[in-house]
Amino acid sequence: MTPQDFIPKREAKNIEAGEATWQSPSNIALVKYWGKKENQIPANPSISFTLNNCKTTTSLKYAKKKAESDPADFSFDFYFEGQSKEDFKPKVLKFFQRIHNYCPYLKEYKFEIHSENSFPHSSGIASSASGMSALALCVMDLEKKLYPDINEDFFNIKTSFLARLGSGSASRSIEGPLVVWGKHEKIKGSSDLFGEKYPDEIHDNFRNYQDTILLVDKGEKQVSSTVGHDLMHEHPFAEQRFKQANDNLNKLIPVLKSGDLSEFIKIIESEALSLHAMMMSSLPYFILMKPNTLEIINKIWSFRKSTDIAVGFTLDAGANVHVLYPENQKDKVLEFIKNELVAYCENGQYICDQVGEGAKKIS
Repeated sequence: MTPQDFIPKREAKNIEAGEATWQSPSNIALVKYWGKKENQIPANPSISFTLNNCKTTTSLKYAKKKAESDPADFSFDFYFEGQSKEDFKPKVLKFFQRIHNYCPYLKEYKFEIHSENSFPHSSGIASSASGMSALALCVMDLEKKLYPDINEDFFNIKTSFLARLGSGSASRSIEGPLVVWGKHEKIKGSSDLFGEKYPDEIHDNFRNYQDTILLVDKGEKQVSSTVGHDLMHEHPFAEQRFKQANDNLNKLIPVLKSGDLSEFIKIIESEALSLHAMMMSSLPYFILMKPNTLEIINKIWSFRKSTDIAVGFTLDAGANVHVLYPENQKDKVLEFIKNELVAYCENGQYICDQVGEGAKKIS
């Protein structure tokens, strides 16, 4: 598919007003994307687990503009957890501007957007993936009313395409349990334009896989992900990193089929550390891990060696640690987390999550 395929070419039905509510989850990348080209195109493919409990619920109320006094440009109010949030509006405006070519009806409506997270906004969990994907789903819900013949496959693909223009990782939050974003020669249907549900066999070992998120630092990151991505343009190791990500995704395909947890852990931990190595070797360089992040990693390695339990970790572009492990080891790993790792979390906070099936509409 090309971007042109997402531009409506039929006459729309007349929809005066309505409302849509969608719930969309966050996701955690196993093979990381770090670095992007123009128009939110990833420099390398990535694959992620869709989460189940960490999610954003967004409602979009819309009414067609009538009066001549109505603004000709985008018109919307934004509320987060019941409070008007003017500081959130520039990001929504930028999103609408980016998708307007593919959703030309947007300027015809006044919108009221209400959004809330199932996790604390200050928890250090990236909410752009769940937030932008939930908003994209609400926009597509309106589009489905305007063009009722849209089928489910096109709905999901275009939603992911739109979500990507708001936040790259948001393209991977529409479906689950595993989603690929970025063209990879060995994954059928993979595309730089949108996330696609992983099409190949997944071993039962990865069913209901657990992700306990240790909240090491809930403060705002000193460097935004957008700035970090931009620093890859002049990075001395960028090309080698993009090749590494492609190779690791290639290695992950047989692992997902065989259920080899030892090899799975090697790949995802290497990916997490490579991501942070890119940050530490860019110019300007920066470190998002905290001392307690390293303490937790070392504790996980010691626990895995002494118990032979297949528990591993991954990191996003921040200090928090995602502890990943199969469901059949849940009791033992949670006991380990409570006894040895909680002490390294800010205010002892952590979030228990697991792999989910993607977004859903709320009636």
